[in-house]
Amino acid sequence: MDGYPLIENHGLIGDLQTAALVTTEGTVDWFCSPRFDSPSVFGALLDTEKGGHCTVRPAHPTHATKQLYLPGTAILVTRFMTEAGAGEVVDFMPVTGTTVTARHRLVRLVRCVRGTMTFQVEIAPRFDYGRAKHEAHITEHGAVFAAEDGTELTMHPIREPEDERLLDVLTDQDGDLSLSVTLRAGQQRGLVLETGAAGPPAEIRLDAYQRLFDQTVAFWRSWLTQSRYTGRWREMVERSAITLKLMTFAPSGALVAAPTTALPEQLGGERNWDYRFTWIRDASFSVYALLGLGFTEEARAFIAWLSDRVKERAGESGTTGPLNVMYKVDGSADLDERILDHWEGYAGSAPVRIGNGAATQLQLDIYGEALDSMHFAHERGFQIGHAGWTSMRENLDWLADHWDQPEEGIWETRGGRQDFTYGRVMSWVAFDRALRLAESKGWPSAYGRWRTERDSVYDQVMAKGWSEDQQAFVQHYGSGVLDSSLLRMSTVGFLSPEDPIWATTLDAIEGKLVSDSLVYRYDPEASPDGLRGSEGTFSLCTFMYVDALVRAGRTDQARLVYEKMMGYANHLGLYSEEVDPTGRQLGNFPQAFTHLALIDATLTLDKALDGP
Repeated sequence: MDGYPLIENHGLIGDLQTAALVTTEGTVDWFCSPRFDSPSVFGALLDTEKGGHCTVRPAHPTHATKQLYLPGTAILVTRFMTEAGAGEVVDFMPVTGTTVTARHRLVRLVRCVRGTMTFQVEIAPRFDYGRAKHEAHITEHGAVFAAEDGTELTMHPIREPEDERLLDVLTDQDGDLSLSVTLRAGQQRGLVLETGAAGPPAEIRLDAYQRLFDQTVAFWRSWLTQSRYTGRWREMVERSAITLKLMTFAPSGALVAAPTTALPEQLGGERNWDYRFTWIRDASFSVYALLGLGFTEEARAFIAWLSDRVKERAGESGTTGPLNVMYKVDGSADLDERILDHWEGYAGSAPVRIGNGAATQLQLDIYGEALDSMHFAHERGFQIGHAGWTSMRENLDWLADHWDQPEEGIWETRGGRQDFTYGRVMSWVAFDRALRLAESKGWPSAYGRWRTERDSVYDQVMAKGWSEDQQAFVQHYGSGVLDSSLLRMSTVGFLSPEDPIWATTLDAIEGKLVSDSLVYRYDPEASPDGLRGSEGTFSLCTFMYVDALVRAGRTDQARLVYEKMMGYANHLGLYSEEVDPTGRQLGNFPQAFTHLALIDATLTLDKALDGP
């Protein structure tokens, strides 16, 4: 771990087209531009020596740090305290809007709030995942870092014309820049790092900075007023909503699974995946959470993006199906997986992967999730047009021909295809929701066949997915392995939450996959998935467990699990993908799926606690 901050010791900022991570020590160690899935400009998170960073920290070697968000915003404040003074770094990215742009600004204001403080600033970009060398060109008004591949990063200083004496600028042989600035209480200065700049470096006056700051504050607080949530955990829910918004690519409405790649599920292990893409599954789940909170425009954008994916290959034959598992944020599907073998990975956890080979897997559950979210949106007033329904019918016709086959499953295993029970359950959901839509609207459909296939899936799951030995539904046919994805069986209506066989399934999952309230996906030793090593508990699954407990009438138990899970959030209320046995966060950070599940579980638990 030498040189690497804990994964949870980060905050997230963004502009709705890309994002950056800032450590509690004031270092931007992850920033890609111009999109979430673009090559990195700062990547020290995955290689402290070769990745690049932008650091602002006190010159005093002994200091305490605290980090918080400005309430109701995505503006991050990192505070430093010494005996001689206290200072702050205020980080944010001005929102870009819905037009695709290469221009992205990372604003870093430095201010002294008590005594005096000297800040040291280091700007050390490493373009194209550290593969492109660069030169630094210093001018009297700032600096330009120019990479050999043509990419540029421009530094604009935030200062007043008479304040040049506050700065001491140095460059080194690597084309990096160092500054130091001493401030007294009440003084503030800073810098703006800009990609895709339209012109040369230019000084930014403090009043111009203040306008930019005020506009960003106004955007986030105005956006948050759409939330209808007034329940018991408002702060956590609103922070989750803002985090999901930060991971949304505004021009398309697509939600990335996380803004990072290759953060390990086990330190030193190989389970290091690129999550900077949009999964059909995650996008579908987002509809429930966002509509549940009142964010209708975001839900509408996701539905539009999802509908486009449903339409573009509708009617296509083949074993992989008309839907891909995941896409880039613009809807394209070129996600070839590669390894950056020149980077050591987070805390030495190689390989560092970009792209994702799971994109071409067969995962049958995505059809159920897509249809369920569209049905959910339809019930809340979202209209499905003729083209959308026609494409949906063609997708269902493909599923009717192909649901009864082995697949890779929701967890994207690489150990060979299996008859995964969850994939069958969600195939049942796809047929069931399509039947409901057709019946409610009187639309043309293969109604008879869909009903036959729906019933066949149900009968097969009950016959082959149930284990008498385990007294539970199992991961795949013929196995005795439990799988927490099946916690959704009652949520989607496949089983009544009061059914005795569901009660014993919950008990079995609790006995084998739950560790002091935290939930594992499955046991890799009992069900080899083609990868070495193990992993932590899956935060998504813990929130799914809360939801399932509530629906089964175990509300007191659900609340205890939920409250314990609140304790595993980081200092800002953010969750990565997993939690390890020591309570530390693992995997890509923050993870959208976890925050979506948090919102769903909160709404379900609140409703139960409120009573009839």
